[in-house]
Amino acid sequence: MTEENLQSIFTTETLKKIFPADRSKQFFDALYGDAEEGAYDIMLEFKEHRQDRLLFEFLLNERPGKCMACNLTYGLPEVFSRHPIINIKGIIGEIENLLRGHARCSGWEVGATREVSRDLHVVPLVVFLSTIQPSEVLS
Repeated sequence: MTEENLQSIFTTETLKKIFPADRSKQFFDALYGDAEEGAYDIMLEFKEHRQDRLLFEFLLNERPGKCMACNLTYGLPEVFSRHPIINIKGIIGEIENLLRGHARCSGWEVGATREVSRDLHVVPLVVFLSTIQPSEVLS
């Protein structure tokens, strides 16, 4: 699959279906008991394809009137990896479905939080791919 094909598969609209905007509210409601307590909204974005991996990012956009600098975002990779509302295993399943048999998701990893700006932090999501052998397609 080419980069152009992948960009057309992993559009903003498609990723909003995989990781809907209301999931941020559900996450903070579960975490704090109140969805309004969260300092940021979470969104999933496709970045690029590199050899045997797809690179996505969770974008953490500061909410108006909130302070992301005052909030804990550096422990999020561990939290995101396990949290049932973030549901990375479900996200990976959706990504694999969108690949339509051209590749299989063989694993994933959540990277360290990176501060892009005061009001935008990023948590990388790397999806490892394996090619499907012709014998697998026939079975």
